Amino acid sequence: MDCMACDLTAGRADLPGGRIGETGNWVVEHCVGPLGVGTLIVKPIRHVLHVADLNTAEDAELGPLLQRTTAALTELTGPEQVYVTLWSHAGGVPGHIHFVLQPIHRADRDRHGRTGPALQTALFATGSPPDPTEVQAFADRMRAL
Repeated sequence: MDCMACDLTAGRADLPGGRIGETGNWVVEHCVGPLGVGTLIVKPIRHVLHVADLNTAEDAELGPLLQRTTAALTELTGPEQVYVTLWSHAGGVPGHIHFVLQPIHRADRDRHGRTGPALQTALFATGSPPDPTEVQAFADRMRAL
């Protein structure tokens, strides 16, 4: 199976910052794309294509994990908002689900003149992933929380 999310979790692909946290069924990692330093991914360890396919244990851990992770992001980055979005397509077909937790600051909105999905699209259009050294430093601070 060709799944970037699984490859990152299993250590078969380069993951700047390394694994930040985990529960029995979920992992927290820094986003590898151009959404900025501090954007995190929360994904099930098991290859899951649809939220409806989560098992009872995965479901029970999800809400508390999203809340704790966004609280830590808020404490660490002081954003206006933390976007929590579900992304689940790869090449136009459903892929390994993952929640993107992205701290948004006024400077992000001002720089791109957009909010919400339009802001995320503008950030992807830059094609510029963050500096791996900055990602590592951020991941270290997140792990400490």
